[in-house]
Amino acid sequence: MTGYHTYQSCIEACLKCAAICNHCASSCTQEEDVKMMTKCIQLDMECAAICYAAAQLMSLGSDKAKDICRICADMCEACGNECSKHHTEHCKECAAACKACAAECRKMSA
Repeated sequence: MTGYHTYQSCIEACLKCAAICNHCASSCTQEEDVKMMTKCIQLDMECAAICYAAAQLMSLGSDKAKDICRICADMCEACGNECSKHHTEHCKECAAACKACAAECRKMSA
């Protein structure tokens, strides 16, 4: 049976990415021009949600783990690309976490 130990590296990348995406979304709400950050905030929240779901399904050994990881990689790339457009520290950190998570999810779902 597959599960946590099989996917540990990807699970950890997903959980880290989700936490950093939540931090980024929260931090974006404190920016002076919040309206400019709305797409970033939305993608941060969506990315965190899919990362948590992917980590949970992998830890359960779900036969759908590879499918959700492919979707998670796409979402992480979209979020990371949006965060890369902003020059705040939290967005830079988020873009890096998203890139790393996308790479882990692509490797896992190959």
